[in-house]
Amino acid sequence: QVQLVESGGGLVQAGGSLRLSCAASGSIFRINAMGWYRQAPGKQRELVAAITSGGSPNYVDSVKGRFTISRDNAKKMVYLQMSSLKPEDTAVYYCNADIALSAMSVSRFYWGQGTQVTVSS
Repeated sequence: QVQLVESGGGLVQAGGSLRLSCAASGSIFRINAMGWYRQAPGKQRELVAAITSGGSPNYVDSVKGRFTISRDNAKKMVYLQMSSLKPEDTAVYYCNADIALSAMSVSRFYWGQGTQVTVSS
């Protein structure tokens, strides 16, 4: 059984910073891409940032230059460093990973339970 557990959310003032962490555990053979999504009240879940197994990042335009995604393959972790936070960044942030359980199995996406980020103005 695979679990993704996020941590690091909280309340911060506009202009502040937060670092989100996500740890993958369980019977994992390989982790491909990992990413962070967010969902604000009344809005659809959107991709914020993703990173390949080789470390190539990709960001949604609204966070470019403010957020940095990184990963530690040995620890099976992905991080999201968020700086210059804005009230519109307020959302539940979800960790996502494309995981294969064995060399013969097809990979699938797993989700964490989410962590709340609230940015006050």
